[in-house]
Amino acid sequence: MSLEFLVTALVVVLLPGTGVIFTLSAALTRGFRASLLAAFGCTLGILPHMAAAITGLAALLHASAVAFEVIRYAGVVYLLIMAWKTVRETGALGMSARQSESSSSRIILSAILVNILNPKLSVFFLAFLPQFIATDASHPLLQMVELGVVFMAMTFAVFALYGAFAASVRSHVTSRPSVMTWLRRSFAAAFVGLSFKLMLAER
Repeated sequence: MSLEFLVTALVVVLLPGTGVIFTLSAALTRGFRASLLAAFGCTLGILPHMAAAITGLAALLHASAVAFEVIRYAGVVYLLIMAWKTVRETGALGMSARQSESSSSRIILSAILVNILNPKLSVFFLAFLPQFIATDASHPLLQMVELGVVFMAMTFAVFALYGAFAASVRSHVTSRPSVMTWLRRSFAAAFVGLSFKLMLAER
């Protein structure tokens, strides 16, 4: 595994995207435990895309305009729903004093869907991972799996750090209702912006 891969993967993971926004909002509205669940769910959401890239399904998705559009617009709709839930203080991002098993499951499921419903991830893995596979590799698929697992581990670690930072300032935020209202609106606007970005994305 090359240093070039590690540095490139770290840069990609650090870039704020849908998963980061979701994790930060979970941390600020529900605390560090919720942010860990969000980070875990976002990491799990990478698995289908990684599997698709490894098996070649991502190439089919990239070639099929219909399949790409269906998944893309499903992702757009879901991001808009997340924006609405954020503003309405319901679902995984709502304030709650209890961290029940059902709410934990909802956070994980929402985080998984956030990444699954982004077809660009499959195309990204298809273009990203093969660049770091040696041309003379005896087991290229195994090497792709190894790189994918490392990428997922980095994703969870970075998202957990984002969540820890957000959770550390949560008490200062939650004690100010006006700040909480502003944050919810900002996160909702971010989800709307990401939905438009996904809608305008090209294969």
